[in-house]
Amino acid sequence: MARRKSKFSLLMWLVFSGISGGGITGYLKPNIPIVGPMIAKLTAKGESVAADSGTLLNNSANSLLSTQPPGSYGASTVSGQLASARQPANGQQQGTVSANVAAGRQSNGNLLIASFNIQVLGQSKISKPGMKEKLAHVIRQFDLVAIQEVRAKADNVIPDLVATVNANGSRYNFVIGPRLGRSNSKEQYTYVFNTNTVEHDPSSVGTVNDPNDLLHREPFVTRFRARTQSPSQAFTFWMVNIHTDPDEVPEEVDALADVFRVMQQARADEDDVILLGDLNASEKQLGRLGKIPGMRWTVTGVTTNTRKNKAYDNILFEEQATQEYTGRWGVYDLERNLGLNRDQALQVSDHLPVWAEFRVWEAPRPTTPVGRPSLYN
Repeated sequence: MARRKSKFSLLMWLVFSGISGGGITGYLKPNIPIVGPMIAKLTAKGESVAADSGTLLNNSANSLLSTQPPGSYGASTVSGQLASARQPANGQQQGTVSANVAAGRQSNGNLLIASFNIQVLGQSKISKPGMKEKLAHVIRQFDLVAIQEVRAKADNVIPDLVATVNANGSRYNFVIGPRLGRSNSKEQYTYVFNTNTVEHDPSSVGTVNDPNDLLHREPFVTRFRARTQSPSQAFTFWMVNIHTDPDEVPEEVDALADVFRVMQQARADEDDVILLGDLNASEKQLGRLGKIPGMRWTVTGVTTNTRKNKAYDNILFEEQATQEYTGRWGVYDLERNLGLNRDQALQVSDHLPVWAEFRVWEAPRPTTPVGRPSLYN
């Protein structure tokens, strides 16, 4: 039975469990505060402040917000093969690769960002003949892939998969979050990204705190930057990876509205927030999340599951802030692109990857508000 959840009960969404060496840091201005002014005030004085969502914060958040010193972006150097992975004590795993190429290929093209729920991605799946190769082929089509439903007790599944991605000379890396969930069947989120075209700040990696247990699997966030010849002008953005629980979709999608607003305020110098994943909801079922002024969802009017009868997956952002979006998006058909029949495609996943295209150069910051999407006009 779904739990009752107040729309104003996200008391501490403005705090993060800093993972992999510290708090939320940045690319362009390493000396700025690690969080926006409102959260910085909360951290310094433990005062109560009001978020845009109407949520009232209290000073208990003060002890949960990480204030570690900033790190550097693109800390991992890259090569064609994944060498190892380290496992911090807090449960988050981040890929490391042998030092061969420091910068990778410079790219002035656009970024393809995807979301892919790889159904029950564990040792059993990747051990099936040809499965790693199929998944690797899909991942290589994109610069950055947010993956949901990693379900494995061992820590080798994602490193093995990324090694297969890199077997053809590609240079992909990964960052993976802790095991999450209320039941014994825990899941992890991961980002797999092409280090030739994308870099991340290792100290910007975190899992949003959920002290009121509003979400089965708290969103996994990381800040990325397009790799360009002019880093100070490159597109930077938050990624928010989410897999909602199918039994509590309305409540969890509503909670994501608060998550999105918090991420918009997490840094004074970052206005781009891309929330993506398996929402278990179509664009007509986005609740408060879809009613955020200016909210844009890229996937509309199509199905996103392999059986092609449901729309579950999407990529969302505030359209005026994220003007880097080119307007191009799609659903990657596993049957057609991998030459599979329906049953074979379902062995890969019951979800199809969804993707959207973004320019690599940072667009000017917005100066005027925009209205809501036409669905809510």
